[in-house]
Amino acid sequence: RKLPVHVGLVVTEEEPSYADMASLVVWCMAVGISYVSVYDHNGIFKRNNSRLMDEILKQQQELLGLDCSKYTVKFANQDKTGQVLNCQSTLKVLSPEDGKADIVKAAQNFCQLVAQQQRTHSDLDVNMLDNLLSSTNGFPDPDLVLKFGPVDSTLGFLPWHIRLTEIISLPSHLNISYEDFFSALHHYAACEQRWGK
Repeated sequence: RKLPVHVGLVVTEEEPSYADMASLVVWCMAVGISYVSVYDHNGIFKRNNSRLMDEILKQQQELLGLDCSKYTVKFANQDKTGQVLNCQSTLKVLSPEDGKADIVKAAQNFCQLVAQQQRTHSDLDVNMLDNLLSSTNGFPDPDLVLKFGPVDSTLGFLPWHIRLTEIISLPSHLNISYEDFFSALHHYAACEQRWGK
């Protein structure tokens, strides 16, 4: 009934699994989720994004076996773009530098615009800050975050963007089953968002 447009996959465990994360990304693609963000607090996936990309291609061919239209995989704060088979989904691989550090950089950029008299301090609002943030340029705010691991924190995952996000905690991403993933989506679909009311 209700499918998230943007899902964040946040790993708080010390040993991330490329194969299990690739399965999660491919499952998101298969159910029609348009945007997927992968995050770990040590930046391992981002530093090794080509390894993750290879695993996604492999999992896609094994799990879906489809030869669909191509879609773009974007890596945050990099110009690299890779092509992967299947439906129109976009992936960003994020690390802590895309969270608080990105907010600091956006604030510095705004202050420079004010110093150069291109903006005034009264121009700063939510939309202006959203436009200055580079880590999620072109991405909507996450509707759902699946947090994997024992830590009760998102460990810096897009702190500005998750103010209205539903967060579902799962024990681990290691050996996660499709049933666990689908159950989390079902839980999200059943949630009633009250938008602060």
